[in-house]
Amino acid sequence: MSKIAAIVGRPNVGKSTLFNRLTESRAAIVNEESGVTRDRHYGKAIWNGVEFSVVDTGGFVENSDDVFESEINRQVKLAISEADVIIFMVDVTEGVHELDKSVAAMLRKVEKKVITVVNKVDNNQRLLDAVEFYNLGLGEYFAISSANGSGTGDLLDEIVKHLPETADEQEEEIPRVAVVGRPNVGKSSLANTLLGEERNIVTDVAGTTRDSIHSLYNKFNTRFLLVDTAGLRKKAKVEEDIEFYSVLRSVRAIEESDLCLLLIDATRGLESQDLNILSIIQKNNKGLIILVNKWDLVEKDHTTTKSFEAGIRSRTEPFTDYPILFISAIKKQRVHKVLELIMTVYGNRRRKIPTSQLNEVMLRYVSDTPPPSIKGKHIKIKYVTQLPAAYPVFAFFCNYPQYIKESYRRFVENRLRESFALTGAPAKIYFRKK
Repeated sequence: MSKIAAIVGRPNVGKSTLFNRLTESRAAIVNEESGVTRDRHYGKAIWNGVEFSVVDTGGFVENSDDVFESEINRQVKLAISEADVIIFMVDVTEGVHELDKSVAAMLRKVEKKVITVVNKVDNNQRLLDAVEFYNLGLGEYFAISSANGSGTGDLLDEIVKHLPETADEQEEEIPRVAVVGRPNVGKSSLANTLLGEERNIVTDVAGTTRDSIHSLYNKFNTRFLLVDTAGLRKKAKVEEDIEFYSVLRSVRAIEESDLCLLLIDATRGLESQDLNILSIIQKNNKGLIILVNKWDLVEKDHTTTKSFEAGIRSRTEPFTDYPILFISAIKKQRVHKVLELIMTVYGNRRRKIPTSQLNEVMLRYVSDTPPPSIKGKHIKIKYVTQLPAAYPVFAFFCNYPQYIKESYRRFVENRLRESFALTGAPAKIYFRKK
């Protein structure tokens, strides 16, 4: 049973700063601009040996011109419904706001522990000013400064006190799956379809998702952490400061994942930015599954799928050993197959091949097709083993490793992939002096 504390309140009171403080991270984007956080954003906190999840929500607003208003408010209500403890945040510098009263009225009806937190209390005068928040009718409050951390220790004591008791559980290692791609290719729609709930905001506006959103998938005997990321644009198109941070978060999400679902827009085909994202995935040695989304919008005949797939693989050469799946996230076409592929590619990335089996298979290949001799020197590969690493890495021991060319390295990798199930997984090969 997970323990969850949700931070709610109107925009720009410091919710994301508190989230980063509690989770000891910089996972949520913090900016002076109002309305930066849009989705629910999850992180882990630990206090006095108690671990719990913290949820940062978008600011609660009413009657604004923001196209996201109704979606943000629905996200806030969802966070309240799934939390054990609700942290209601207000700003001492602005006093009791009409929106604070609206949120307080909603929270008074909630049968859960609500902790009022008065933020930006960093001097004695503000400590006196905080008294007016008793008027919200939610009882005692905690005066803190999320920017410098004062008062957060007492707040954490109070949060932990009201979390449900659970038996100690050893956290199991589960796959981390990042959903990546250009803006507006359907990443959040896919995440929502997989999760079976509208956890991430979806609109027609490109760039709706700004943070990387972490969600646990736990259905049909399958568990993994799904990370919906902001769309990665070309550098020239990254204009807002916030979008710059979002791109950094997306790159970090790739770095911290085990495998990536790279979404491509079927109506636009594989574009240069898709190849840039693929390059980031490869440089970080992550598993890869390419999902061609919006396939329902493409006019098709009996050759369309094959020719589209061949076109993708030809542009990603020499690396072509990865699964391609044609889906529609909105219409849920073939989305269930994504789950199978995730577990298959994750297994391939973690594959450990016995040394005896490696030598039996690969030495036969290199004996039949040895590396070309250089300057009269014949290269002999004597032994192969898999090195300890988070993904498949192999060492081939030979007499003149410096003379082996890239083309032969690719030949060896292709034979490895043919002989052992490594589809979608990175594979590194080193030639070493025996």
